[in-house]
Amino acid sequence: MNRTQQNFVFPDTLPRRGNAFTRWLGQTFLRLCGWGYQVEFPHTGKFVIAGAPHTSNWDAVWAIAFIVATGLEIHFMAKAEAFPAWASWLLRSVGGIPVNRQSPENLVEQMVSEFRSRDKFVLVVAPEGTRKKVERWKSGFYRIATAANVPIVLAYLDYPKRIVGIGPTFEITGAMEDDIAAMRAYLETHITPRHPDRV
Repeated sequence: MNRTQQNFVFPDTLPRRGNAFTRWLGQTFLRLCGWGYQVEFPHTGKFVIAGAPHTSNWDAVWAIAFIVATGLEIHFMAKAEAFPAWASWLLRSVGGIPVNRQSPENLVEQMVSEFRSRDKFVLVVAPEGTRKKVERWKSGFYRIATAANVPIVLAYLDYPKRIVGIGPTFEITGAMEDDIAAMRAYLETHITPRHPDRV
């Protein structure tokens, strides 16, 4: 069911952080900037979010505002070197998980372990891996979702409509190339990023 910020009710199945004040701040910021959000969450507290297309540094601004506005607790992967002792607590507190990117298989195993050790866990991944134009998405997000047996949910930013969106949910069929093609086709048909020429 699609909802906008005016009538959104946060499902009990989802992990959450923050409080009423922080959510008000996020909602107020989006409203003053002319942005809203539309969400379609799966009926589970565990899933992988594929955030695409990623074409601008502004994407992070609106995505963070959405996270604060809804209070959705998400996690993201970052190279272990980005977690020095003095900053590790801060990165972890906002959902960062240190990983060894030199070993893709271990990365998948580590994320699967995170999913299995928690009752609720949402991992966001940018399958393009860059803001530049790419011909193919990286498959890590799909392999993690497959191994953890969780669905993939699309997340996007539609700039002409000024909408931060979550959904639809894609159930994994095992045919990776076909599944990813279907996700990309949906975004290309329904979403306009800040820089369409980079898609």
